[in-house]
Amino acid sequence: MADLPQARAAKEGLRARIRDRDGVVGVGIARRGDGYCLKVNVTTEDVATRVPSDIDGVEVRVRVVGRITAQA
Repeated sequence: MADLPQARAAKEGLRARIRDRDGVVGVGIARRGDGYCLKVNVTTEDVATRVPSDIDGVEVRVRVVGRITAQA
């Protein structure tokens, strides 16, 4: 399991890698057991299949959340 500095570095690498992909609505860090993983929110299952399962040895978990819209 990755420590927080590893997760932060991997997050920046992942963001750069998937920055221009339509359907990615969020990239963050989440606790997992004694360490950290990356969490990617996407709009559809199709987008989810195009996100890597790990980057630089840090696990990537993907969640399909649908479109994100502002609420007034």
